[in-house]
Amino acid sequence: MKKNKASVRTEAFNGKSMSKHLFLSSLLVVLVVAGTASAQRPATTPTPAAAAPANVNIPVSKMAVIYSDMFLDPKGGILKYSALITKLNSEFQKQKDEINQMQQRGQALEAEIGKLQSAPAGTPIDQKSLQLKSDQLEQLKKDGQRKAEDAQANYNRRRSELFQPLQEEVARALEVYAKARGITLILDAAQVPMVYAADSTDITKAFIVEFNSKNPVTASTTPPQ
Repeated sequence: MKKNKASVRTEAFNGKSMSKHLFLSSLLVVLVVAGTASAQRPATTPTPAAAAPANVNIPVSKMAVIYSDMFLDPKGGILKYSALITKLNSEFQKQKDEINQMQQRGQALEAEIGKLQSAPAGTPIDQKSLQLKSDQLEQLKKDGQRKAEDAQANYNRRRSELFQPLQEEVARALEVYAKARGITLILDAAQVPMVYAADSTDITKAFIVEFNSKNPVTASTTPPQ
């Protein structure tokens, strides 16, 4: 049978009132017992209780060191990183070639301008041609700088898109690797300055080898030929 809202509110109110009464009753009982006990016992100076020895659990820890910059090593690093870097560079190869061509054109203009300016004394200089080449060089420098900045911004954004999923994958694999070997703390020596670390604490190469064996390069990360 369904209960209406009024009965529910009444039951809730009664529950709160009952709890309140029980609390007050318990409080009165405590006060009464305390009062009776104090009336029956003579007043004495309380003796401080001896402090119980604290049980402190000292954690057992095992520390390791890793050099994350080695992940990007094209020869001994994580193969998926190398594949992504190759893929990234191939995507921006056209823009890189265009910027290089603009730089070469600028160098050629500078040589032509220098040749005109260094003409032997008495040789007439074509001032119109010189000014034209100077204007072309100035415009070429502006265009080249803007294109290079845009390419760099696009490169960084694309790099983040490609690398973030792999970074998360490596982080999960590193956690599994540590737990399987009882390692409780890993310091990244590529990020945190270190004074000394024994070679036996360095797990970089061992982790890279295991990651590569368990996470081979697939078609999705292999750059196009």
